[in-house]
Amino acid sequence: MPMTAPDSKTTVDPRVQAAWENYRDDLVDLAGSEYTRAEAQAWERLQAELFTLTDEVADEHSSIGL
Repeated sequence: MPMTAPDSKTTVDPRVQAAWENYRDDLVDLAGSEYTRAEAQAWERLQAELFTLTDEVADEHSSIGL
């Protein structure tokens, strides 16, 4: 599965970038059924991490009145 880098003009939260890097690293050098199993688990971890980060950002914004 090809991965593309975000537009260099776009600022990406380093925590989001790290979550995606962890996802990618979990799948490096895997193929076939091993990749399929690992990808499903890695995707679930990524989604959970991104959801947590979204909640943290929302909490940060609400604490400063945004």
